[in-house]
Amino acid sequence: MTDTQNIQPQPRDIMHYESDIWAIADLLLAASVKQSDFPAYMMPFFALMMLEGRMLNAIKRVEEEEGLTVEDDPEDFKEAFIDMDCGYNEYIVMEGKTLSSICCNDTTFEQDFDSYLKAFDDVLKKLLGIERGKDEKKYLNMDYYVAELRSKKILLSVITAWSKIDLSPYDNSAITTLEEHIKRKWADISASTAGEQYTPDDIISLIADIVATKVSKPKDQNIHVYDPTCGGANLLFGVADRLQTQAGYKNIHTWGSEYNDALYALAAIESRFRGHSNISYGNTLTTVPFADKSFDVIVANPPYGTKWSGYEKEIKNDQKGQFPGGLPAVSDGQLLFMQHILWQLDGNGVAVEVHNGSTLFSGDAGSGESNIRKYIFDHDWVEAIIQMPQSEFFNTGIYTYLWIMNKQKPFERKDKVALIDGSKLWTPLKKSKGDKRREMNKAQRTTIVEALTDFAPNDICKIFDREHFYYNKQSLTLTDLDDDGRSVADTICKEGKVKVKEDEYRFDEERNTMIRVADGEAVGCGHFVTKSKKDRKTDATIVETFIEPTYINDYEIIPHHFDEHENEREVNAFMKKYVFKPYTLGKNVVGVELNFNKEFYVPEKLESVEDILKELEDLDKGMKGIGV
Repeated sequence: MTDTQNIQPQPRDIMHYESDIWAIADLLLAASVKQSDFPAYMMPFFALMMLEGRMLNAIKRVEEEEGLTVEDDPEDFKEAFIDMDCGYNEYIVMEGKTLSSICCNDTTFEQDFDSYLKAFDDVLKKLLGIERGKDEKKYLNMDYYVAELRSKKILLSVITAWSKIDLSPYDNSAITTLEEHIKRKWADISASTAGEQYTPDDIISLIADIVATKVSKPKDQNIHVYDPTCGGANLLFGVADRLQTQAGYKNIHTWGSEYNDALYALAAIESRFRGHSNISYGNTLTTVPFADKSFDVIVANPPYGTKWSGYEKEIKNDQKGQFPGGLPAVSDGQLLFMQHILWQLDGNGVAVEVHNGSTLFSGDAGSGESNIRKYIFDHDWVEAIIQMPQSEFFNTGIYTYLWIMNKQKPFERKDKVALIDGSKLWTPLKKSKGDKRREMNKAQRTTIVEALTDFAPNDICKIFDREHFYYNKQSLTLTDLDDDGRSVADTICKEGKVKVKEDEYRFDEERNTMIRVADGEAVGCGHFVTKSKKDRKTDATIVETFIEPTYINDYEIIPHHFDEHENEREVNAFMKKYVFKPYTLGKNVVGVELNFNKEFYVPEKLESVEDILKELEDLDKGMKGIGV
């Protein structure tokens, strides 16, 4: 069940409530609440207004669909409402009380407001943080903030201001827009909630459009959509709603997991007003709440650059097989979530993940990051990667990327990967929203979806063989040569290092060579080593001097081929062409990385020599004219 199909057309842009939010902020500021704490003070009451609006809509549905009213059929009405399993508040449902009506009487306000809060069912009281036990989670921590506002003598004023914000006509997408405005307006999200990314509505629409082209199930079958880092669930519910209302899928089941107390509570509250919705609390990677399930669609915007050192032991001891490609550096857990997502993705499923650039290229060949990319590419699960415009997200101006993961790629797309450059497909916002200064309009989103659907080269799309992103990191040991192209290995050290007498040789830095002192003859590039040993008879320490060739450990980056013999031929051909000193090959490590700048690089068009000469001639004439 979702209430988005039953609400009336939205009368006005929800951001017309911005002035009311400012009024609440003024009350908090006057009471000496720090601006960075404003979101925490606002979210519990925002949730109250969301709940009240949802319940008022649910009351209308019972009246319209069941033909029941509180006045005529109180018991049947109550039973029908509770059967909807969307949460319950006796004050709102049976007595018709709202925050607005409670605030009308300042004499009874405290008593009425207390009764209003206690009238929520046990699940909602837990999420809101009402009558919380000593050792229970705080979630939205309502009791604390009510007590704080009461002590500051502004509780009635604040609740009255909130009661003017009617959220009943708005769907989840619109409500999320207002919610995000509150969160980012007064808090430096990048600092106070490091790594949390709130997915803007235009990107949610793009992701939903992409998913709709990939889901192959009939429209009347169940579609299970999962977000392992769901936050307040705007991405999860936004994609689900669009699949239902725009793509025509009738039965959407939503699953989410979130570790942040307040965000989890907001998502869980919203899920009460949806059929077949399950939001779990906890660290997804360690609790793995839906380990026994696989999903048709997975969408996620995991935190960027967030350390996982706090649960390193649990990750390393994972027994469920979530991380078959290995572990990345503890400084960034994005590739942990990518593996978790692929582990939970159905064999015919599709995943769309938002990442920053680090998952494309961080880590050298043989590193955890490169090995994870290699594992994913080895299984041919990457269908496309799409570069988003800068300044698209609320709290970061960096480039972001959509990874399109498909476990059942069509035959013609197997072993192929599309890179789509959407970085220039944007429209400036009339008014910035934090760091978000751009958005993708419908036409621009359609351009990207069509490029993915067509899967053919064009101005913004390039198709590569999967092999293109692999490379050899070939280690080698070089024998160093002097300025004449010789090593001591060519002359006096044909069998390794040679013991010499003191002052028999010297090193000439200017010529980079060893010199035989007796005749001044250069004997090639090498160096001295000394070795101490004990004389068995005298127990004296004997120091011996040796000359040995100078070796340099190095490596070369060489294109990789899946065919072993072709790869060996490529390595040898590269060495023959580019390496001019004697060498021995060492270990070869295969890496995988992607570089959008390299693949979409357009060289700057340089002026011709003729044009430059003509400009110089004109300048010369001009200077002569000035001097006349």
